[in-house]
Amino acid sequence: MSDEKYDDLFQGEDEKPIDYKAILFEYLMYWPWFVACLLVCIAGAWCYLRYQAPVYNVNATVLIKQGDKNKPSGQNASLEAMQDLGMLSMASNFDNEVEIIQSRTLLKEVVNALNLNITYTEKRSFGYPMQLYKNTPVQVWMSPDEADKLTSSLQLQLECTPEGKVQVNTAFSHNGKEQTLSKHFDQLPGVLVTPVGTITLSSKDSTSIQEAHTIYATIISPTVAAANCKAHLSADPVSKVTTIVRLNYNDTNVDRGMDFLNTLVALYNRDANDDKNEVASRTAEFIDTRIQIINQELGSTENQLATYKQKAGLTDLSSDAQLALQGNAEYTQKQAENATQLRLVQFLKEYIDNPANQMEVIPANIGLTDNALATVIGQYNEMLTERKRLLRTSSESNPAVVNLDASIQATRKNVQTSVSSVLKGLEITRNDLEHQARKFEGKISNAPTQEKELLSITRQQEIKASLYLMLLQKREENAITLAATANNGRIVEEPLSGGPVSPNSRTFYLLALVLGIGIPVSIIYLSNLLRFKIESRADVEKITNVPVIGDIPVVETKGNPIVVRENRNDLMEEVFRSVRTNIQFMLQENQKVVLFTSTSSGEGKSFTAGNLACSFAFMGKKVVIVGLDIRKPGLNKVFHLSHKEKGITQYLVDPEHTDLLSLCQTSSESENLYILPGGIVPPNPTELVARQTLDQAIEILKKHFDYVLLDTAPIGMVTDTQLIARVADLSVYICRADYTHKSHYELINDLKKDHKLPNICTLINCINMNQRKNGYYYGYGKYGKYGKYGYGKKYGYGYGYGK
Repeated sequence: MSDEKYDDLFQGEDEKPIDYKAILFEYLMYWPWFVACLLVCIAGAWCYLRYQAPVYNVNATVLIKQGDKNKPSGQNASLEAMQDLGMLSMASNFDNEVEIIQSRTLLKEVVNALNLNITYTEKRSFGYPMQLYKNTPVQVWMSPDEADKLTSSLQLQLECTPEGKVQVNTAFSHNGKEQTLSKHFDQLPGVLVTPVGTITLSSKDSTSIQEAHTIYATIISPTVAAANCKAHLSADPVSKVTTIVRLNYNDTNVDRGMDFLNTLVALYNRDANDDKNEVASRTAEFIDTRIQIINQELGSTENQLATYKQKAGLTDLSSDAQLALQGNAEYTQKQAENATQLRLVQFLKEYIDNPANQMEVIPANIGLTDNALATVIGQYNEMLTERKRLLRTSSESNPAVVNLDASIQATRKNVQTSVSSVLKGLEITRNDLEHQARKFEGKISNAPTQEKELLSITRQQEIKASLYLMLLQKREENAITLAATANNGRIVEEPLSGGPVSPNSRTFYLLALVLGIGIPVSIIYLSNLLRFKIESRADVEKITNVPVIGDIPVVETKGNPIVVRENRNDLMEEVFRSVRTNIQFMLQENQKVVLFTSTSSGEGKSFTAGNLACSFAFMGKKVVIVGLDIRKPGLNKVFHLSHKEKGITQYLVDPEHTDLLSLCQTSSESENLYILPGGIVPPNPTELVARQTLDQAIEILKKHFDYVLLDTAPIGMVTDTQLIARVADLSVYICRADYTHKSHYELINDLKKDHKLPNICTLINCINMNQRKNGYYYGYGKYGKYGKYGYGKKYGYGYGYGK
């Protein structure tokens, strides 16, 4: 059979399919490690979860009310028109409110209101520390201003006793150094003064401490606490078509989370109401100030009238004088109304021109009859209110704020111009009224002087009285406006705990399961990658397509390398019978010469060749084993021959005067086994085996023996074997487990590819059956009782003895 035929028979496909079953069984051999690693990982996950406090999700929905935007006017209408055209992009009011409700400034107010910068815990013997919120027996307080100056957390250890005594151990950082402070309190409340601030301790209930225990309190800066709250808070719109926002807050204490959301909404409404009531508040201050001034002036006028009547002795005016004055009464009333409006506009102009009120809202709704002026003032106040709201979440350099500032300046000039115009118009009206009044005064010029002065005083009294009454009315209207302000946010769904969100026990146990399996798999996989020597038949089959004719286990030779005995059925006898059978299968008719070689010395060529020769001899075949490793003869040691024995080298040097068959010695192992040693080591071994005399010697041996086994030199070290291969019919390449490098099989593959060795096959020597990965190969019981063994799946030869 040609080499190509054997290639097709033993090599098969260039790329072997992955044997997933073999890989699975390879890993299953290490099942105790998988079980141990799984137990360790699951126990580790359980311990980790035991020491992790559960975090709960508290959520609520809040309706954000928005002002009426259906009637834009003035500059707001222009801005909205530009926004609709895509020329200007402005954040919607709802988006602004969502940002405000989760701003750090508002969260800091919540922290200060609930003292969330102070946390209480109580350690347990096994498990995470218990969070104490409202049920702590000892409460700690530190002013927000002092707490905001803390550079690091301040730790307090409170050792409480049922008698009400408390031992306080404090640890803090001051000037970059860690310091401690201790103080004992026989009773509470108490004050602890530290370099970083004053701490007040109080007892919630004198009977709350039932037994001695230790509480740990931690004080951090409210700014840091607000940042932590912001990290655990999220505000997201419920949908795109509503103004309802869902607030989600994660906390280890459900009650604290609910209080946080309720307080957050309450403080948000308070700030929003303060913003909306700013104009009304300014108006109330303005009206109160003017009422005090008018009250004083009205009192002075009434006193002056009473004094004048008492001095002049007046009780009533004559009917003629009354008739003369009726014509002047109408203009007198108009003068009073004109003077009232003129006074109000003058007060308003003084307020506007005052530099201290440059960026303050202008009082409105104070009784001005000019609707245009009132409208302009209202627009100006709305712009100032919007500017203050934008500055809470942005800086003055924001384009929207810059644009709004320009609009405010333009509107303010418009207000000043309108006030001046109204004032000038009122002055013109006053002059006209005075002109008309003087006409009627000419008609009553003959009236008594007392009556004339009385009318003057009465007119001043009426002006001040009407102004006073009007301001009182406006104050009540403004108070009603303040009282009727609605909250900007309304809680739709009360805060409710949605259950723990972390740690997720399923995730951690799943991770433990993955790690418990993945770690051993990774270790085994990396261990296999780092093995650079062959260890088993599977390693050989992965790196070469050269057929494997057998696996020889490690055996204790006890000084005798020949381990095969006649008429015995032990392990080694069966192993070499299997190898013998496979060699016979590979040899064709009339083929007798089998060559044994390896990559380097020490891999067991002579041992394998000698025992295989014995196995053939026990079968009744006449066998000769030839020591052609003439550089370093190994057969002498296997068969206990002297190194001085003559051998084949003598025939190769002088074939005419040497009888080859006489050099063959009968072995003591079997009468059918003959040994032809290498002989004396020649100075030119390579040239010697290259002579034609080697071919003549092999032909002679083939005529007289059934099988000729050639023990040659390592082919990876010298070229002798490649020269000897010309006379061989079959080449057995020996590799040794835990000795032969995997890289050596590159040489074997090249030899097969280049056909430098005839009908090459390989034999694995010295497999350690005590190793788990090799334990399934062999495992015979007592004599005559075999374990299970398998035969080659593709090639039909036996291999793979198992337990």
